[in-house]
Amino acid sequence: MSILAAIKREEQKVKQQLGKLQHQLSGLQAAAKALGNSASRDLAGVKERVMSEASRAKISKAAKRRWAKIKAQAKKAAG
Repeated sequence: MSILAAIKREEQKVKQQLGKLQHQLSGLQAAAKALGNSASRDLAGVKERVMSEASRAKISKAAKRRWAKIKAQAKKAAG
């Protein structure tokens, strides 16, 4: 009988959690409804940043120069 009682207690806990979650969900849905389409407008207005090939090449070249400098310094320190 104790196993059955434990199962019933656990069932009650889960039902309470379900009720709380349903309440939170309804609150979120009400907030979304109150905002209307303003949330989707904000997301649609964000534009993707696009970098030109020339800019990408320039950044790559600078990074390679930095790494070459670091490697040269490491060689000096080791040698």
